[in-house]
Amino acid sequence: MSEDAEDATVSRAQRMFGTLAPKLASLTDEVLFGDVWERPGLSPRDRSLITVAALVALCRENQMPGHFSRALDNGVQQDELVEIITHLAFYAGWPNAVTAIATLTTVLEQENDAAIPTS
Repeated sequence: MSEDAEDATVSRAQRMFGTLAPKLASLTDEVLFGDVWERPGLSPRDRSLITVAALVALCRENQMPGHFSRALDNGVQQDELVEIITHLAFYAGWPNAVTAIATLTTVLEQENDAAIPTS
């Protein structure tokens, strides 16, 4: 099996902290993303909006990139993410919004770089 194929079968949680904290990685995969994110009461898009808002409000900078990408994958538009952050500047604090915009800028740059084929 190639490294790429192995990487596809290993979750992000397993790659990030599975060796050090295997139970936390397992709970992340099975409970958070395997159950909570899959519940039928909210769409993945709505869950992304809520999660992004919470992460910005709490200034959870380390979790923002992954959830900004997930939100884009779940149909949240770039301008909607900017609007959420702008709105939260007044409710969650200006520094949190500035941190979130900087993080979103980096994510968008990385996504744009990934979308441009290299020859």
